[in-house]
This record gives sequence, C-alpha cells and structure tokens, in this order.
Amino acid sequence: MKKHVETNLSHIAKFAPFAEQTGASHFPIYNTGTFDLKKQDGDKIYDYTRSDNPTREMLENLFTEVEGGAGCVCTHTGIASVALLFETTLKANSHILVEADCYGGTFRLLKIFEEKYNVTVHFANFLEFDKMEEILKNNPIDLVLCESPTNPGLKIIDLKQVAALAKQNNALFAVDNSLATFISQQPLNLGADFSLFSTTKYISGHGAVVAGAIVAKTEELAKEIHYYANAGGRSQNPMDVYLITLGIPTLKVRMAEHEKNSIIIAQYLEKQDYIAKVTHPSLESHPQHTLAKEQMTYIPGLFCVDFKTVELAEQFIENTKIFGEKCSFGSPDSRVEIPAKISHATFSKEELAAIGISDSTVRFSIGLENVEDLIKDIEQAVE
Repeated sequence: MKKHVETNLSHIAKFAPFAEQTGASHFPIYNTGTFDLKKQDGDKIYDYTRSDNPTREMLENLFTEVEGGAGCVCTHTGIASVALLFETTLKANSHILVEADCYGGTFRLLKIFEEKYNVTVHFANFLEFDKMEEILKNNPIDLVLCESPTNPGLKIIDLKQVAALAKQNNALFAVDNSLATFISQQPLNLGADFSLFSTTKYISGHGAVVAGAIVAKTEELAKEIHYYANAGGRSQNPMDVYLITLGIPTLKVRMAEHEKNSIIIAQYLEKQDYIAKVTHPSLESHPQHTLAKEQMTYIPGLFCVDFKTVELAEQFIENTKIFGEKCSFGSPDSRVEIPAKISHATFSKEELAAIGISDSTVRFSIGLENVEDLIKDIEQAVE
C-alpha cells in the first residue's frame, strides 16, 4: 500500500535492514568502521561503513521512498551532496546550466569546477524560458540545476517546465530541494533526475547536525551516485544519521508552524514604512504566488526583506534580541542575516544585484517561537 509522506516519516525503523526480525521502533546506531564478512549470510553484505552501513541505509531507504526515487546517498554535509552531483554528472570541459539565484556554497563550488576542471557554467534566470532554451540549444549542456524556492531571492521555478526543457535537450535535471523539502514537493515526480537537499535544515529541524542527501530517479543513476560517494568518501556517519532521525517524524507539523509564523511576520513587515519590499511566496505581492501554492504543500519559513536604507538594515540586525545573526535556516530559533555579508558573500555586488539582492536585504528564517514575541523584538530593534 502506497503511504503518504508523513506516515512514512512516523515509522522510520521499518526502512531499516532487519526491521522485520527486530520489530524495533527506533533503529540502533551501527557505529562501527568494519563488519566481519564471515558472519554474514544475507542478501546484503556489509564490509566498510564508508561503502554501506545499516543505520545509514535506513535513512537512504526512507528518502528514496518519500522522494519517489530509485536510490539515495546520505552525505556528511549538504554541500557534499552538491559536490557528489557534480562528480557524478560532470567531467572536464562539461557545460552546466544553473539558476543565477543559487546558494552561496553552490556558487563557490561551481567556481572551483570552472577553474580546476574547465567546466563551463552558464547562469540564467529560470523564469526566462526563451533564454534557457537558447543556451541549451547552443551548448552541450550535461546538467541543469536549480533551487525552488531559490535562496535568497525566493523565486518559484516551474519544475515541470524546466524538466521538459532539459529532457528535450538531452540534459540531466537536478533540483536542490532544501527549502521546500519532500513534505512540500517531490522534484522527481515533477520530472527531475535528481533531488538533493541539506538535511541540516528543516529535515533534521534542530540545528544539531550538518548533513545532506541526494536521491536519483533511475536505478542507473542511483548506482552511479553510490559508486562516486564510496570512491570519494562522501557518505554520512551513523551518529549523524541518528540525530537526523530524531527530528524527521515532526517535519510536517514543524513546516506548518514555520509557514504560519512566517506569513504573520511577513504581513506585519509589509505594512511598515521603513520597509521597501517583502519577498515571501505566500504573499499575493509575490510574482509567482499562484505557482507556489500549486507546486508546494507548505511555503518555507524563509523570506527576504529590503529595508529602505542600509543603515536601518544594519541597525535591525545589531539590535535584535530573539533573532540571532546566524547563517542557515530551518531550526526552531528565528534568525536573520544580510546575505551579501554572510551566506552569499562570494557573490559580487553585480551578481547580487542581478538576483535582486542588495546590502539592505535581510533574510529572515522564522522559527517556532511565539509570534507576538518576534514582532515585539522587531519593534524594539528599529526604534
């Protein structure tokens, strides 16, 4: 019987090897480097944790199921899943088409692949399909990559349309699903070949671990990511897997609360005279508001605000008491940052301007606090 995502998240242990034999409601941590081959007689043989580990296999089986894929690799960081994607799909002199509004870590990694492996990176606005089509027709693109929603610009990309365009031009299509997560959208079901995400954020939900995952659509691609993960040592350790499993069962309720609180804060800020613009996909002022509602079940609790002056933005960051000035998102605590200074510091001013980000842009990640306390903290910070 096909089950809903939240049902599978509430029964993680059933995805573990030997689950039927033990009946455990939570699977043990196989915190070991090696396994004795002489003592194994099952279908799956374990030899070295870098290659395979029963604890990690549980999480990989779960992610494969909820994303609708054929196989998964859990990685030791979120950016490691991006690196594994590149190692699997790119080679020297490859071409890649990337949404210009991408995570700062992805941007930095792309620059390394450009410099060391002569990979040609084509940046584009994925809302401009004519320009994307022109790049795909005129260049031997191996991989198309985007986030949706994008970070920090909060654009909503039509994943079905991009998937169709990539397929027409014989390119693989990968989606960074870190912001929406699989509780809101499953990119593989919308046509993507890979769905990758940082489990550091909403999926683990507690800010206690850094980790990532990549899920492949086909058996062939699943074998490839597993091969390169083993060869390059990208796989996640069992203890971090365990920390992630503690937060996963509550993902649905947390995402609903993040969304609710963030909408209240965004609507409040939109009415303030010191704010120039609020970019939140749940607001009707957002240009892809309708697509966001159609493509996602929950809107993430992350959004951007443009203060009227740089000085006001910096004053706000300096004076908040509840909001911490922290990178990352998806934790129970609310946090703010100026992307140009922290998460996207590797972008030039021109590159940031092209995706609508300035020195007065503040990125909000709304947590699970009482929303009245958050509004009071905003009020005192701008006095």
